[in-house]
Amino acid sequence: MRAAAAIGSLAVSVALIVATSACDQGGSKASNAHYGNCGVSGRYGEFHLSPETAGVLTVRTTLPAPGWWNGDTPESVRSGYEYCMAANIAYRSGLDRVKVENAPFPEVVSGKSKDFDLALAQITITPERSKVADFSPPYLSSTLGLLIRDGEKIDEDNVRDVRIGVAEGTTGEEFVKDRLRPTRPVTSFANDPAMVKALEEKRIDAIVHDTTILLAFPQKREGRVRLVGQYRTDQGYGALYPKGSAEKDELDRIIRQLIDDGTLAKLSAVYLGAAFGQDPAKIPYLTVGAGS
Repeated sequence: MRAAAAIGSLAVSVALIVATSACDQGGSKASNAHYGNCGVSGRYGEFHLSPETAGVLTVRTTLPAPGWWNGDTPESVRSGYEYCMAANIAYRSGLDRVKVENAPFPEVVSGKSKDFDLALAQITITPERSKVADFSPPYLSSTLGLLIRDGEKIDEDNVRDVRIGVAEGTTGEEFVKDRLRPTRPVTSFANDPAMVKALEEKRIDAIVHDTTILLAFPQKREGRVRLVGQYRTDQGYGALYPKGSAEKDELDRIIRQLIDDGTLAKLSAVYLGAAFGQDPAKIPYLTVGAGS
């Protein structure tokens, strides 16, 4: 699955990030560092990684992912929560570039490839995935949202009796099949835009997917779809590493620092707040009905 982070003051966060852009805490600048439109902070080269490619942090993700990775292709991504998280990891490791690699989500979490440094793709940490890959400490909590066409009356009481769409290979797919147990066929989609288009075209009636992903669509679809609630999952997103990665401990230390010094909270306010248009914490929580 790919939840909600606390969203603070957008204006203050922008100012803080711009003020620290490309500078370490002592004010010196890494002249060769280049990370799109991301501001970076901390001390350049404080941590020491041995990346797949010298001088480059190779990050795998699944595009498109508005708010997380702003751009539809690896070459066009210039900002976003996870992209700028990667930029800060690279900067603090003394690496001057972030290389973005796009892959289908099931492939990202499969554990079958090792030619990357980490994956950031709103990946929920699960016991099953931990068997084939390693994970960082969780950097965001995650929930599952219920998206429907505006004007429809679908809620926690009748959702199991409608046609539900899910994203292939996600914990949302597992949740629907194992806990909601709908009475009608479930359709899996390879990407989010195709799934939302199917909802608009009435080929499915509802979507169960990560709240932080679905929140972007009511704005983009101009009110044609509506997020009616979210299911608690008690899970979190983590950076995924190839199983047995020698860089896990150092990457974990960087990510903990990004959490502790407030960098990720600032990125949430700037990028997720803008993409969502509302505070995820205020979305009603749903329960799995007794009939499910």
